[in-house]
Amino acid sequence: MELGLKHQLGLVCVILLFPALCSCYEYVTNSRATYYNTPGGYGNPRGACGFGEYGRTMNNGSVAAVSGLWRNGAGCGVYVVATDYGAGDRTDFIMSKRGFSELGRNAGASAQLLKEGVVDIAFKRVPCRYPSNIKLQVQESSRNPGYFAVLLLNVNGINDITAVEMWQRGEKRWEALRRAYGAVFDFANPPSGEILLRFQVGYKYWLLPKISIPANWKPGVTYDSKNNGVV
Repeated sequence: MELGLKHQLGLVCVILLFPALCSCYEYVTNSRATYYNTPGGYGNPRGACGFGEYGRTMNNGSVAAVSGLWRNGAGCGVYVVATDYGAGDRTDFIMSKRGFSELGRNAGASAQLLKEGVVDIAFKRVPCRYPSNIKLQVQESSRNPGYFAVLLLNVNGINDITAVEMWQRGEKRWEALRRAYGAVFDFANPPSGEILLRFQVGYKYWLLPKISIPANWKPGVTYDSKNNGVV
């Protein structure tokens, strides 16, 4: 997610948005941003996306709660990384203090932003670029074999994962998981043995991980899908 301040301070990620130098503002949306305080300026480990403690520090703590981009939890993973849901008075972004500070071009500008508290911004969505494969984290609430919940991490690209399905070996068909909340999907009575999942990307194509989750899966364990999500 690129954010550019409508004042003279616009910088986030590594992309400058200056109206005099590019036509970026033809493609952006105007909104407002504010921030919340947490220890160290990092994110909120109780975010609505389900990222937990990982969500505090991902993207070096430059994270945000979003409203207009939430899309019932499908928008968990934009470039000021969305780890939570939050909305205010015409405010689409409630950012970590660390992320909000990085909107300033220097320490003085960052301090002024924090003093202002709420600023006008212009933003557009850009693809997430994680250096590793999609990760499948079995949620702590899971109980083998009676209940299975999985959190999807490190989803690359600009398209959201809109659905997850589990292969039913006995019936030889795919069956949908429920979106429990945010980026967490669950299934009440998973089949015994290893679990094979597939993901629908942006209502277009299905992505199949290159591994199955082993039969002896345990809550809290994270598995590498061996697929980076890029096609």
